[in-house]
Amino acid sequence: MTEQNFSSMRAAMVESQLRTSDVDDQRVIAVMARVPREDFLPVERRAMAYIDRPVPLSGGRALNPPLVTGRLLKEAQVEPGDKVLLIGAATGYSAALLAGLGALVTAVEEEGGPEITVQGVTVVRGPLHAGAAQGAPYDVLFIDGAVQDVPAALVAQLAESGRVVTGLVERGVTRLCSGRVVAGTLGLSRLADIEMVVLPGFAAPERFTF
Repeated sequence: MTEQNFSSMRAAMVESQLRTSDVDDQRVIAVMARVPREDFLPVERRAMAYIDRPVPLSGGRALNPPLVTGRLLKEAQVEPGDKVLLIGAATGYSAALLAGLGALVTAVEEEGGPEITVQGVTVVRGPLHAGAAQGAPYDVLFIDGAVQDVPAALVAQLAESGRVVTGLVERGVTRLCSGRVVAGTLGLSRLADIEMVVLPGFAAPERFTF
């Protein structure tokens, strides 16, 4: 497939997946129109770069659909100079977009996860639920997928009024959520049911019943 084909597919993705689905932040649209998503996929999967479904990667991981990425970026409201903690970096596509918006990105991916090569992004290998406390406090927590629970360890790495975007798995349904940390407590609002990649290692804590 030629670069011209990929450029046409990227333009079609912007028009048919983003603009028609509440991704109306012009900075987000511009960076997603500019960054070649195909560069963050294995050669054998590049033709799938702009489909509206998750794209499988190595190690059981997957790249979120473009619409999910666009919605997360919109809700994150990233400004130049913001320190962003990206959880579930996969191959680095979202990291590249966040960096393109001017963020200072620390990207966390599991040991043995997909290779990440994004200029200017600090990559941390380890459990996703642990984050990267050495770079705290962060202005934004960007969880690039759905989790059953947002661990207190990640919330603690955010500055006061830090912004959070994530997906939540609730009764088998993945939901896009956003919120802020106030007095050390995270409040999340459910925004939309949407198909998202489910990240490993985020089981909800057991709750006692009487």
